[in-house]
Order: sequence, then C-alpha cells, then structure tokens
Amino acid sequence: MPDTGDVAVIIPARDEADRIRATVRGAAGIPGADLLVVVDDGSRDGTAAAAESAGAVVLRHPRSMGKGAALESGAEAVRLLERTQHRASPRHLLFLDGDLADSAAEAGALVEPVRAGLADMTIAVFTNRVRAGGHGFVVALSGSGIRRATGWAPAQPLNGQRCLTRAAFEAARPLAAGWGVETGLTIDVLRCGLRVQEVEVPMSHRATGNDWQAQWHRARQFAGVALVLAAREPPVQRATQGLRRRPAG
Repeated sequence: MPDTGDVAVIIPARDEADRIRATVRGAAGIPGADLLVVVDDGSRDGTAAAAESAGAVVLRHPRSMGKGAALESGAEAVRLLERTQHRASPRHLLFLDGDLADSAAEAGALVEPVRAGLADMTIAVFTNRVRAGGHGFVVALSGSGIRRATGWAPAQPLNGQRCLTRAAFEAARPLAAGWGVETGLTIDVLRCGLRVQEVEVPMSHRATGNDWQAQWHRARQFAGVALVLAAREPPVQRATQGLRRRPAG
C-alpha cells in the first residue's frame, strides 16, 4: 500500500458482515490514514470478504481469541508492513470498532491531539448516544476502577475508539485479554506517565439490546473488567488487604 500517511487504522471485528464495509469505507476518508487493517476474530459470516472488498488488509483468526488479541495482531501486522516500507517513524495507531458504519469517518478528530503531540492516547466520547438496554453496571465498574487505580475519571471508560502513538501502545503491552482490554489499556498508559485525552466525536455504533444474548454479553464483559481491575489493584491496597486477611496469632 502507498506509504504517504501517518495513521494506521486497526479494526477488530467478529460477525460484522452487515456493517464492516461501511466502517472501512468511512475510515478510509480519515486524513492521513493510508493503511486499514481488519482483524477478523473468528467470524462465522462474511466479515472478512466484505472488509477485503472495501479495500482493507484482512487478517483472520481461525477462532475467536478476544478483542485484545485482535488489537495485538493488527498492530503487529502494521509493524511488519512498516518494516518493508523502511519508514523513518511508525504510524499512529487508530483503533475502531467494526460496527461504526459511516460514522467511522468522524474518527479523524481522535488523531489530531496525538499528531500535534498534545496527547499520547485519545479516547472517544460519543455525542450521538444510542439508547441500549443495559443498566450501566459495567461502565460504572470500569470507571470507578480506573479512577481508583489512577486518579482519573473518564466519561466513557469502555469506548474502544482510540488513537495512540506506537510508543504508548508498546508501553501498555501486553494488552489485557477479553472484554477488559479498554479498561486495562487506560490504566496501563496512565501508569506509564503518559497523557490521555478524551475527545467528543459524533460517532455511534450498534446498541447492544436487552435480550438474553445481550445480557450474557454484559455478564462476560463485567467479569472481564473485574479481572483486569483485580490484576491492576494498587500495590499499597493489595498489601493492606493482605494484612487484613492475615489470621490472628
């Protein structure tokens, strides 16, 4: 692909055949984005074919390995492609969800603070809120956990639309597995002393819904975030809890 920009777009997707084509085409219009990589995480539909027809470089996991693994695969593919291009500096990494459809074109606003050197990572805050059937339990868990671990309170802690420098990404590796990847990434980047900035964007994605499948999804997400937070509990707090658990005598 032409080596003319400074942004690589990485889109993890699973069973997004109905939206991935529009997402890729929207992302292709982002200024400076000259490399689009879709990581098909074990889809059972035509996600990979639809993404390829829209012009993306497509990687496929033979089975679902989780969002964190998909982001890692995409970032590694970008690194290997850049090595063949003998680039002087790595691209910024822009992570987008596969169900954004046309609103992916608005993600350029996430790139600007990183490109200008004002932030090491940006996180989207959607101004177009889609009414969903959930009760905010997972959002509350993630937000309070990030605040407890870092002192920073994000507006939308689970938002997967993020732009970060390659250095910030490498500092936060390995990414958390499963549904806690965004929570872990925020904590790890902040604990490295890097700058995180939220950016309002007129983007939206598919609402989760309120059927049994959606409730099962939220339960798994809640468990994933809880595991990530437990692994990143502040050392002083862990030590204090250990003392409390120590049996008397």
